[in-house]
Amino acid sequence: MTLMTRRSVLVAGTATAGALLVPASTALASSAAATGGKISVGADETYVLSRTTRVSMLSIAEGGKIAAPDGYSLTLTVDGVETGQLLTKTGGTETLIAAGTYRGDVVLTVAEANPVTYETLTFPFRQALYVGADGVVRAKSVLTSVLGGRLTDAHATNVSITSTGECFDGVVVENAAYTLRQPRITLTGNGRCDFVGYGAAVVGTDSDTTLLVDGASIATKGVVRTGVIADDGANVIVKNSTIRARNGVLPDDYQATVETPYMQSAPWMLGIDGNVRATNLLGADTKATYINSTVTSETWGALSVEGGSALRLTAINSSVGNTGAYGYGTYAIGDATVRVLGSRFDVGSYATICAGPAASIHYGDSTREAVAKLNSKLELGLSAAELAALPVRNTVINSKHFGWMFFGTGTLKVDGGTVVNSEKTTFLNKGQQTTITVDGSGGARLNPGNGIILQMMELDDPGPVMVDGRMMNVGVYTEPTDDPTKDSGFDVTAVHTADGAASFSSIALKGDFYNGMRKGKNMVLTFDDSTVEGVISASRTKHAVSTIDSSNFYELGEVTNTVQAAVNNGVIVQLNSGSTWRVTGTSYLTKLVVDAGASVAGAGGRTLTMTVDGAATDLEPGATYLGAIVLEVA
Repeated sequence: MTLMTRRSVLVAGTATAGALLVPASTALASSAAATGGKISVGADETYVLSRTTRVSMLSIAEGGKIAAPDGYSLTLTVDGVETGQLLTKTGGTETLIAAGTYRGDVVLTVAEANPVTYETLTFPFRQALYVGADGVVRAKSVLTSVLGGRLTDAHATNVSITSTGECFDGVVVENAAYTLRQPRITLTGNGRCDFVGYGAAVVGTDSDTTLLVDGASIATKGVVRTGVIADDGANVIVKNSTIRARNGVLPDDYQATVETPYMQSAPWMLGIDGNVRATNLLGADTKATYINSTVTSETWGALSVEGGSALRLTAINSSVGNTGAYGYGTYAIGDATVRVLGSRFDVGSYATICAGPAASIHYGDSTREAVAKLNSKLELGLSAAELAALPVRNTVINSKHFGWMFFGTGTLKVDGGTVVNSEKTTFLNKGQQTTITVDGSGGARLNPGNGIILQMMELDDPGPVMVDGRMMNVGVYTEPTDDPTKDSGFDVTAVHTADGAASFSSIALKGDFYNGMRKGKNMVLTFDDSTVEGVISASRTKHAVSTIDSSNFYELGEVTNTVQAAVNNGVIVQLNSGSTWRVTGTSYLTKLVVDAGASVAGAGGRTLTMTVDGAATDLEPGATYLGAIVLEVA
């Protein structure tokens, strides 16, 4: 039991802290001692500090506690660095200053509480700088952690913020127009929730917020210690900046989950790992744009989008990627629009994960026309001089694994001079309705290292499992061993809305296309004025292992193909005028349309034969073939 007594506390140095904005009131304290510019809190004692206080030493014994009154938060800075704060339990939201001795310019800031509710939890935000509709709100800010530079109600220039405690935010802007110019924000230690920004470097939230971050250097290291959060209708513009997020150490008792209030690690079922994303975009009608910036996460994701509606994520002339082995460049969920123009992606796993169900994704060039249009549409505020200074660039993707992965419905457009260099398959479609268009007229190229341009396969994500009422990431994928059962009601020769469709124009392609679906979904391919050299076929896929769980998550999406006649996985190929398919191996189709100005031939001059429903059939331009089609080369 803690004995609480009421007494006035006068601490040497307090008078110099008056400008730091504190509610003046009597302190409630236990028998803790506050003498000679020092505060000592004994074991199992609680010391309630009611106003901001500066001392030369703070000592907290094990079991001791120092806190602010109800309705306020308490933050410790030592020599201008926020420190000492730790979460009281895994999955919780409250923090306390850890036991220990702190020496130097020790300031304990008592600030007005800033509780933020997300779903079932309330997160008690503490932030170095809080900006509201009327400018900087000193009562909610920990200004002793904002060093150097110039701070006004409209902008902060050349300020530095450093944190080594947990769950401390750098800058929170809500209901305001604000500019951060050349801030230096360094956060080390875990955050707690990147669906709300608890522990993030920069948060812009609310539909009345326009937050410009220009020339920033943001470095974070910790679990969900996110660099930039855009939420709840805000317009966040980041330019000429560097954002780097590195993984932290998860608590020993953390249990991986996809329940967003508690999620602190990447869902391994996506074929990735890690515990921090560099950025996140959330809410409704929120916009986040990154211009001439570098954004990297160690793993997990660099530019993420989560939930919400009408979200718009844009990267222009930026460098984006993962410094580790796994992770994505961008994430597209809901009806989000993701645009990547003139940027370089160096990613671990995927350029984009498309989670659907109505996502729109575009990779192309940063042409002056395109950037000017986005400047107006997204209200980026780029001046004529800035627009003129932005060079026109193509997009280059370098992936250690795949190009794009679909585990939800989505639309993808690739054009301009976009170059995709992936060690594995370019387009990995896990049983989803897709509309993929690739326009090579501007020089776009697809270079899959494993020789597969498009792979359709069943979804191998085992999903979460309910454990004691919680959705936990403990599922196990098991490879099917039986043959797929024919669905007599599914037409493998017809085009369905839910099929996986891809069209290619004015491009030279070298690689294979496989439909390894077991359930009813066709692969529909259209080629205009293009050449394709490879196998296009129905297939049976097989993982290298029979089961996949969190220990071998990297096996997800990794399959081999055995070509065979379609069961419920039709392959429909349409070769329009100016297109040529040079067949490199046995291919099983269900429909082949060859325009009068198109051709099909064996690669390298080899003899090509075709059977339809078992009958030898001549392959003629201007004809359409339906049925069990087999093309073979000598």
